[in-house]
Amino acid sequence: AFARAPTDKRFVFIIQRGAADGLGTVAPVGDPAFVGQRGVLAEEFADAPRLDSLFALHPRLATLASLYDEGQALFVHAAASAYRDRSHFDGQNVLESGGSRAYALHDGWMNRMLALLPADDARGIALAASVPLAMRGAISVASYAPSNLPDASDDLMMRVGMLYAEDPELDAAWRQAMATQAVAGDASGRRNAQATGELAARLLADPAGSRIAMIETGGWDTHAQQRGRLGAQLGNVDQLIGALRDGLGPVWDDTLVVVATEFGRTVRVNGTGGTDHGTASCAMLLGGKVAGGRVIADWPGLSDGALYENRDLRPTTDLAAILTGTVSAHYGVDPARAMRAMFPDTRPGRVVEGLMRG
Repeated sequence: AFARAPTDKRFVFIIQRGAADGLGTVAPVGDPAFVGQRGVLAEEFADAPRLDSLFALHPRLATLASLYDEGQALFVHAAASAYRDRSHFDGQNVLESGGSRAYALHDGWMNRMLALLPADDARGIALAASVPLAMRGAISVASYAPSNLPDASDDLMMRVGMLYAEDPELDAAWRQAMATQAVAGDASGRRNAQATGELAARLLADPAGSRIAMIETGGWDTHAQQRGRLGAQLGNVDQLIGALRDGLGPVWDDTLVVVATEFGRTVRVNGTGGTDHGTASCAMLLGGKVAGGRVIADWPGLSDGALYENRDLRPTTDLAAILTGTVSAHYGVDPARAMRAMFPDTRPGRVVEGLMRG
């Protein structure tokens, strides 16, 4: 049955726009073909922390390494959405809509997820300039992003509030915006990964605030000079997650964070030290109730004969099955009904279970 009791649980989805290299995030250093296929990119993992006999974590992910040691980080490798081509726009549309093909659905799986929750807990916010597709739909959600414009005067803000007061819809939206601004505080004036994590934590930890959040990150399209660029990107995500965990405090124990990208990158390095658009990547699950301290992978291998279309990591795990398994376990929702609600255009399949504790 659907969850009906009020809950204090939080859910955060961090999207990596641009196709993040899962092989450069959680590297299969134990695969015999790894060094030969990855070339210079394999050097990054010479002294990287080992997660198990097969995988090592990128050295810039120090916070995630500590969460892994504490059993609060889990990585699902060789994962992909239903999309099998290499367009960023189409791939992100499939990832965010939860459809089986690009533009099959016009709302997002996160908005449909909100419909599974009690009405008082169906409060969502996107840390973005506008509401991303994943959160668009029948349920109203907010968006919030720091502004580069000077602050408006108190007198102007009061006059706008008075102007909106006669319209119930505008008045409610204005009051929500002012409440969000008040909670954001000084974290809203800075634009970096740590500030984003702090801002998300403030908005989610507030008892009257949002329960569901989406955070956009970009810059993952590493066609050239990937080694330095990917390290910087991963360092930013590590800071963001560390600030989110610290800012949430005890609320972190009831928070689930999912990090995913539209598709992965090629196994082999191109002529400019980068990688091109691929297929499977690595999803990350983080939080106090995650059954972590492990990497889940039906590992296809990196030998030439094992690659998808002779270039990509072959997908073996469906992202929809991962998202359904985590969300249904996190909120106590029947997995089959959650799958139908969140991914109605996807052929029903086996949900990945055992990803959450308790």
